[in-house]
Amino acid sequence: MTPRHVLIMGAAGRDFHNFNTVFRNNPAYRVVGFTATQIPGIAKRSYPPTLAGSLYPKGIPIYPESELRHLIHELEVDEVVFAYSDVSFEYVMERASAVLAAGANFRLLGPNDTMLRASVPVIAVVATRTGCGKSQTARKVCRLLRDEGLRVVAVRHPMPYGDLQRQRVQRFGSLTDLRLANCTIEEMEEYEPHIAHGTIVYAGDDYGAILQAAEHEADVIVWDGGNNDMAFFKPDLTITVTDPHRAGDELNYYPGATNLLLANVVVINKVDSADPKDIATVRANIAHVNPTATVIEAASPPQVAQPTLIRGKRVLVIEDGPSVTHGGMPFGAGTTAARNFGAAEIVDPHPYAVGSIAETLRNFPHLGALLPAMGYSEAQQHELEESIRQVPCDSVVIGTPIDLRRVITIKQPSVRVTYDLVELTQPDLHEVLAGVLAATQR
Repeated sequence: MTPRHVLIMGAAGRDFHNFNTVFRNNPAYRVVGFTATQIPGIAKRSYPPTLAGSLYPKGIPIYPESELRHLIHELEVDEVVFAYSDVSFEYVMERASAVLAAGANFRLLGPNDTMLRASVPVIAVVATRTGCGKSQTARKVCRLLRDEGLRVVAVRHPMPYGDLQRQRVQRFGSLTDLRLANCTIEEMEEYEPHIAHGTIVYAGDDYGAILQAAEHEADVIVWDGGNNDMAFFKPDLTITVTDPHRAGDELNYYPGATNLLLANVVVINKVDSADPKDIATVRANIAHVNPTATVIEAASPPQVAQPTLIRGKRVLVIEDGPSVTHGGMPFGAGTTAARNFGAAEIVDPHPYAVGSIAETLRNFPHLGALLPAMGYSEAQQHELEESIRQVPCDSVVIGTPIDLRRVITIKQPSVRVTYDLVELTQPDLHEVLAGVLAATQR
């Protein structure tokens, strides 16, 4: 039988996982390429033969998504698989319409085909949008499990932006490991907080091999999701985090709405800074689509060690890049801290940004007076550093999950914002983890 030609639309994460679980070593299909978007610099590479398997001795090329319709015709594509996250339902169907108009089928792959089963309990921490607060929720879950004497391993959603072959299975147990792996700012933002709290982190691009490695040193695996993607491992408990600052998005974004439907527990985060009407909207939406889920209201209050560097000052605010770009957040923890601690002015960085940082600000016009911490390459990190240097401000408020001052030079006085999850209602996370804790004793 002639294999069906498949093109996978991705962003260097879910696309590779879908290939590995469904198409690799499957003679019924021939994957003729991947497309790439969202992340700069990930196109025009190839998925290497060592990862692609024996059916692909030359590997699989990765093309820019802008070439989609041309590729469908040129490569005689039968099926296009959509495999990236944090996009509106309208966006997904716009891509589907373009694929159908070019003559191919449009396909989404679900949990039964793509979730791997572990030999130890798995807790999945996922979200309805990027920037809801997965990271602090996952850290809190890991700490609670460690407090029970369990060996906990966090497995992070992939961010394979470099050498794919070298990144097949990555284990991070120290900050030195991050440096040796040449991690980007985006990778460090996700891995470093876990490491600082004593949790080993696995990531990479072959999650079958990653799962086998993680199982050997874990009593419990915590899946720490990326964007609003679904888990790659079959969870024993799914915790989905929502954001009332973007009330309604929990029903209208792919695949975050799926995460809401799959949730055993839903965390409504940021209730300390959200409008009560928006909190009520999120609660009503949860009750409508998943009435059996346990709901926890929580806050992630910003904390700073030197509030005098904010109070009465003209400040530049730097926020987590993905959260405020394709995550669509108009502000983050840095902006909240600047307001809470009495900044005289938040200086607009737009006139001073250079290179790809200026381009990012143009590409995301919803961004106001904040600077997204983009650092997908060494060159982009230098452009971020130069953009900060040029802003005329009294101090810099760093709202990113890691201390940027360890990665780039910030010449102005600066203060870092930290934040942890605080549950405000009962049951809390410790109580909802009881079933998983009991399973580890059997």
